[in-house]
Amino acid sequence: MVIDDSKAIRFMLHTILRKHYKVTSVADGVSAMYCLRKNQAPDLIIMNPELIDFPNWELVSYLQGSHLYASIPVIALSNQPESETRANAIKYGVVELFQKPFNPLRLLEAVDNLLVGNTLMKIY
Repeated sequence: MVIDDSKAIRFMLHTILRKHYKVTSVADGVSAMYCLRKNQAPDLIIMNPELIDFPNWELVSYLQGSHLYASIPVIALSNQPESETRANAIKYGVVELFQKPFNPLRLLEAVDNLLVGNTLMKIY
């Protein structure tokens, strides 16, 4: 699942990931919660933790604290300064952190690694 308010980011990620994975893309936290409740839980969530309809990192905090979603790895894509996002990524259990702009091929590599069991946090 991809959660990002940028249509361009959602399109790019959907394009590179759909060749290998089934991808659901949403623009905000409310839509993400609706999709999570309506559909089977995804294997991975790639998201911007600074969504317009949730306070920064609140959706990540909710997912990590939920019995239903805590086991889903989260990759964060952030516009915020690296020092701030790194601390939050560690605090909220994010397994990968990419600063925007990011290399989409490195993100695809991170997705592949996570889905085969490598869960060490990296920052790109």
